[in-house]
Amino acid sequence: MSEPTLRVAPSVKLGKNVRLIAFVNLYGCEIGDETFIGPFVEIQSDVKVGRRVKIQSHTFVCSGVTIEDEAFIGHGVMFTNDRFPRATNADGTVQGAKDWKCEPTVIGRQASIGSNVTILCGVTIGEGAIVGAGSVVTKNVAPRTVVAGNPARVLRTLP
Repeated sequence: MSEPTLRVAPSVKLGKNVRLIAFVNLYGCEIGDETFIGPFVEIQSDVKVGRRVKIQSHTFVCSGVTIEDEAFIGHGVMFTNDRFPRATNADGTVQGAKDWKCEPTVIGRQASIGSNVTILCGVTIGEGAIVGAGSVVTKNVAPRTVVAGNPARVLRTLP
């Protein structure tokens, strides 16, 4: 990418017809064909984004996240990948890569994540599920289930 406001590291695998809007930061990730990534999005290493996914502005996708085909990620969605993050170890030394445990998160095919959702690590949001805006997802969401709230609770199941 030649535009100075698009930071796409050489380690990124971009599919065909991926659309990137200015001020994205991508490194060490894989982005599927025909995916849209809005402005002010960061996608870290070891993230896999499927085909025809939409990731809206101001979203942070950290290492260990998989977003399957045709999923929608709303504005300002935040993912986490460490259940007990700390800056330092018990002895006061700065933590490094070996001092944390990345817990994978999966967003299923055609799932829809509303704006300003926080998704804690180690959960799976099932195929076709919907997470309401502003929710905090702390546990798995079954396929075709609508959840919302803090913590997110089941509202209904889709047909």
